[in-house]
Amino acid sequence: MALTYDSIATTTLSSATSSITFSSISSAYTDLRIVLVGTVTSVVDLIMQYNSDAATNYSYTRLQGNGAAASTDTTNNNGNIRISFGNPSTSIPFMITNDIFSYAGSTYKTALTTFSGDTNGSGSVGRTVSTWRSTAAITSVVMTADGDTWKVGTTATLYGILKA
Repeated sequence: MALTYDSIATTTLSSATSSITFSSISSAYTDLRIVLVGTVTSVVDLIMQYNSDAATNYSYTRLQGNGAAASTDTTNNNGNIRISFGNPSTSIPFMITNDIFSYAGSTYKTALTTFSGDTNGSGSVGRTVSTWRSTAAITSVVMTADGDTWKVGTTATLYGILKA
């Protein structure tokens, strides 16, 4: 099976902001991938919402570790998907990928989010598996730095994936 990755949109911040939005997402692809590389000004979680839905339609399970400790938690019936960064470096960029499967289909949407980064001298990784309990096609994604801002130079790219 061949995969085609098309860059749909890219945002590179020229000023600090608390959220990055991709809107008017075409339904022409099978899956979506968001790649975010950047820094924040302090300890922060990434908050994701689809189609501006803040109702309790999200569930997720997180696993994270930093080489010294690991943790996991599960949340049901939440108003968003929360990805914890641990204690990210404010000067060394981290990377987040978010793969959204069958985003335009008529079933609930599932996603796998990964985080990798420096945590002020040590490494940190995390994985979040999430479900958005909606049968609507995803047409917009908002990524918010909870209580903080994405720093200048942070880049987010939305890819459409087509399985052929």
